Amino acid sequence: MRACKVQLHRDIPATPLWGYAGQFPGPTIVARRGEPLLVEWTNALPTKHFLPIDHTLHGAEKDHPEVRAVTHVHGARVSAEADGFPEDWYAPGHSTLYRYANGQDAATLWYHDHAMGITRLNVYAGLFGAYIVRDAQEQALNLPTGEYDIPLMLCDRLVAQDGQLYYPVSDDPDAPWVMQCNGNLVLCNGKIFPYLEVEPRRYRLRLINVANTRFFDLSLSHDQAMQQIASDQGLLAAALERARIELYPAERAEVVIDFASFAGKSLQLRDESQGILEFRVRDNGHRDTSALPATLRPIPRIDPANAARNRILTLNETDDANGNAMTMLLDGKRWSDPITENPRQNSVETWSFVNLTGDAHPIHLHLVRFQVVDRRPFDLFAWNAHRKLVFTGPPLPPEPQELGWKDTVRADPGMVTRIAMRFEGEPGRYVWHCHFLEHEDNEMMRPYELLPAHS
Repeated sequence: MRACKVQLHRDIPATPLWGYAGQFPGPTIVARRGEPLLVEWTNALPTKHFLPIDHTLHGAEKDHPEVRAVTHVHGARVSAEADGFPEDWYAPGHSTLYRYANGQDAATLWYHDHAMGITRLNVYAGLFGAYIVRDAQEQALNLPTGEYDIPLMLCDRLVAQDGQLYYPVSDDPDAPWVMQCNGNLVLCNGKIFPYLEVEPRRYRLRLINVANTRFFDLSLSHDQAMQQIASDQGLLAAALERARIELYPAERAEVVIDFASFAGKSLQLRDESQGILEFRVRDNGHRDTSALPATLRPIPRIDPANAARNRILTLNETDDANGNAMTMLLDGKRWSDPITENPRQNSVETWSFVNLTGDAHPIHLHLVRFQVVDRRPFDLFAWNAHRKLVFTGPPLPPEPQELGWKDTVRADPGMVTRIAMRFEGEPGRYVWHCHFLEHEDNEMMRPYELLPAHS
């Protein structure tokens, strides 16, 4: 991790940023299932931060080094000591060696900073990159590969005309934290409205939302459809034709786009109606020998009836007298409160997120992949009065694109969002949190302890 200067657009002076290997985004790491990797993450950053630290936030107190970092591979099944626990940060001049077993299905993962109390600033400064796991089953499907398989990391930034990165602050200079950060520009792979020359054939594009709080509503111009083949934790059961794809922070979607009928033309990837990437299709190219099979892989459903525990967990926001959000909490608890989620290794649990706030929140669990069971409307007044869950309608099944394996789920306001997972992996301390980074940095993150299986 080091400071760098990056040309985000030809018409803007180079922007000072931080990047892994001095790149923005960082290098794409490609792993194979069952082949472990050792990665040394070295903090070679300056000792002063260039973005506004809020020292009133837990973990960002003045007695800590201003610049500190720790890397988390989002979606990796990894031992606790290599997961990038938020308190395991280290200062410039130090490094750590993490082992990634890669004992998991092929999927598009990504890595980013996770330092306690300043994650939103470090990621905004540029500390993220793609991490791709491949496996034999997926390769046997003959999907587009090599130069026809491209990760697209999407985020937004506030960039001034002189190229400086700007991060929003509150009215209180002693407590600059804000509850969201929305940029004036969308970046794709670290560029403002870039173009990609493509051949008139099929491509596999791995869409990754690495924004702090922005969600993307993606579509192609000319009403061209996309075939979604994968979500957060790998392939869906079958390809799904989609006109638009909504991604909350940290969510991924892999799509196959066929440019065959657009030879000599151009096409845009758009967020709502704004172009964010232009595909310039050549007149000709290599013969397309790739395939898009009708079925991709079986996804056995977890039966919630088999759960050893059904946990009910609230999403909370506390506001000040003016209605400004002060603190965001999970189950009404702060980071430093005693651990209350302690699943057993290899057990199945369901977690029901009772959203008491006015926002949708993307909730991420480290270590495990899960399935969305359902979403169900509930009576907020009954909950507030009696802490009682009274449903006001039938459960809604997951949307078709949510029927694969996930690691981040959108918990809608006024709904109970239920997920089911088996806690495979090594015992130890992990975390679960909202992936709006501003929320995560202000108490919307909790540790959980994976206990060993009963002997």
